[in-house]
Amino acid sequence: MHEFVDRISQAFFVAATMLPFGFQTDEDKKDGLPTLPENEIELTLGAAADDPPTTVALRLEFQRDRLSQQSPEEESVLASMLMRPWPAAAISTASFEGDDERLNRVKRIFIKAERDHMLNPEQQDSMIKKWPPSEVLVIDTDHSPFFSAPEQLFNLIAKSL
Repeated sequence: MHEFVDRISQAFFVAATMLPFGFQTDEDKKDGLPTLPENEIELTLGAAADDPPTTVALRLEFQRDRLSQQSPEEESVLASMLMRPWPAAAISTASFEGDDERLNRVKRIFIKAERDHMLNPEQQDSMIKKWPPSEVLVIDTDHSPFFSAPEQLFNLIAKSL
């Protein structure tokens, strides 16, 4: 979004990290990164034992509860087959430079997922408070409303266009 402000008229954040310049502070990380117990994740370590992890993955047995507990079982199974580890450093250190005024020209809609177990509602509220979007919509679903409530999600998006 930061690179293409002049080409984007509206951005939707669906139960997603919404920080104006990424992870600049420890508070940003607290607000924008999932808080996952060690037993729920699998780390792939770097080349040497001292190297930090290169990727993080949500263990298979926790994926449904964290991501799609309200979704139909078959959708959850399909999603788990498509899941890939995410790059640890790239996600936790992502930061952007930009101009507040220029960036705020993009209309932002935040769709808050009330039953999200990955990015909890308190974290979502904190990001909303930190960088108020143009509009906040609420959907009573898990982290994956495109599976658990696709029609409701579509209607929210359509009303905001």
